[in-house]
Amino acid sequence: MEQHYKLFRVRELADNDEDFIKSLAEAFVEEVAPDLERLKKAVAAEDYTEAYQAAHKMKPTVDLFELGVLDTLIEVQDWGKFTKKGEDITPQLEIVVDAVEKALVEIKSDFKL
Repeated sequence: MEQHYKLFRVRELADNDEDFIKSLAEAFVEEVAPDLERLKKAVAAEDYTEAYQAAHKMKPTVDLFELGVLDTLIEVQDWGKFTKKGEDITPQLEIVVDAVEKALVEIKSDFKL
């Protein structure tokens, strides 16, 4: 439990309401997984606008669950926002993907989703 994510801020936001915490975990799984796929495809296609939008949408949730990759996700977001052609963002993307995928597996298991 809470190896690849942290619930401190989630618990604070939910005022320790376990049902609300579970609903936030469900929202994480339902929202972040498709956004991550969207981000991976956008970076692969060098679709800067789509990469920016996907990363931007993921930021609050990644931050709330404290995955430890917010700064790296912002680098990916800025790659898209500022159309950094010729810059290889895949190492940063891989860090984000790894962290999010591990958190997804753990949250699904911890909350039996």
